[in-house]
Amino acid sequence: MSDAADLPATSGTAPDAAPDLPPYIGIALADARLVRTAAELDEAQAALLAADALGFDTESKPTFLKGQTSDGPHLVQLSTDAVCYLFQIGAQPSPALPLLKQVLESEQILKVGFGLSDDLRRLHAKLGIESQRVTDLSVALRGGQRNDLGAKSAVARFFGQKLQKSKKISTTNWAAPRLSERQVLYAADDAQVALRIYRHWIAAGNALPPQRASKPKRKPRPPRPAAAPDAA
Repeated sequence: MSDAADLPATSGTAPDAAPDLPPYIGIALADARLVRTAAELDEAQAALLAADALGFDTESKPTFLKGQTSDGPHLVQLSTDAVCYLFQIGAQPSPALPLLKQVLESEQILKVGFGLSDDLRRLHAKLGIESQRVTDLSVALRGGQRNDLGAKSAVARFFGQKLQKSKKISTTNWAAPRLSERQVLYAADDAQVALRIYRHWIAAGNALPPQRASKPKRKPRPPRPAAAPDAA
């Protein structure tokens, strides 16, 4: 998730600028589940494939050097209404990859999130996942505004609450083998808040903009035949 859409405006009053908004109550730690074992993977598979819509986000280890390229994502978050499942992506092939591919490439399951362009690009580059039926709420819910709508602004606008997002946590090492409780909660909230916003939007009688048709996968071009040698 990109936080750029939540930067304060240079003029006017941002919808999340009011200091007296009550805090947004995010997901409980017990409902943010790192998927590590085969049994946990089976549980996640049953829940995710049964959902009509999922909150979606990824986290990547930040880069600090000029010209350095991220090798993320290092964490993929998929949230139902009740539970957010977190999948760590290391250097070795993950046993969760077939499930992630099945869910993210599904045309039957809607995936919603905020600021997803980099997430989708990195998923394709690292894992070969061609994500389908994904809606970026930062664009879909901005209405007539020129700028994209960030998660913090959306929570303020639709819930009248303040979403706390720690810059310190967002720039921690998401590639670490063991994530802290604060990292787990931060990542799970990023995914589930998107689903909550989507449910609220639809319950109010709204509809998402029409989805663009997915581009067909390009077939690789056959290699050109080698040129015949010149006759002596």
